Amino acid sequence: AQPFSFVGPDKAPAGYSIDLCKRVIARIGEAVGNPGLKVNWVAGSVAERLQMVQSGKADLDCANTTQTLARLANVDFSSLIFVDAGSVILRADSPVNRIAELAGRKIAVLKDTTTEKRLDAIVRADLPGTRIVPVSEVKDGLVMLESGAVDAYAGDRIKLVGLAVQNMPGKFVLLTEELSFEPYAIGLPRGDSALRLEVNRALTQVYQSGEIETIFATWLGKLGRPTGLLAAMYLLNSIPE
Repeated sequence: AQPFSFVGPDKAPAGYSIDLCKRVIARIGEAVGNPGLKVNWVAGSVAERLQMVQSGKADLDCANTTQTLARLANVDFSSLIFVDAGSVILRADSPVNRIAELAGRKIAVLKDTTTEKRLDAIVRADLPGTRIVPVSEVKDGLVMLESGAVDAYAGDRIKLVGLAVQNMPGKFVLLTEELSFEPYAIGLPRGDSALRLEVNRALTQVYQSGEIETIFATWLGKLGRPTGLLAAMYLLNSIPE
């Protein structure tokens, strides 16, 4: 899930969310008197990560997971760490200019995501004849889009911009319309208020100290400055002592 969480060149976890979670883990280590707290990183899809947190196999979900009411029934969440919106990318030669013009076409989307659920609702309500093609990996959707097997690929806007600008410039275009609102947060076990407190304390420190600017610049700086909405999110999620 670049640039939020992925396997880096040294085979270690890397990304915007990983950097935030490293600050969170350091804070937890201080709280329990173990600054060298051992960390075991376990990869998984959105559904797999949330299931691990729910079952107790994992303590934190450090990725690009959207907080939803349905997910809150099974896990808890930290303060918000990012806000995004769902959209679609197309091949540069596509005649489509609006989401409504995707009626009767094929749209690939990463399975088990909030974008897939929102897209399904939009298709059933407004896009007759449109076929949703779930994929397990982003790269699979891009290969299908480039080859013409699908007409569009749906996902979180910031990730789509990164794919279109950084990986394959000139091949894809991004629609300006949005499919959904995606508030990202760190997934936590339900009922562990002490853990949630330390996680939010760490996030507040990152936001208030300005360290978030360095983290953002490292992973998202190529795409521009934080939007007004994201800047407001950092402010609103800085919890006073």
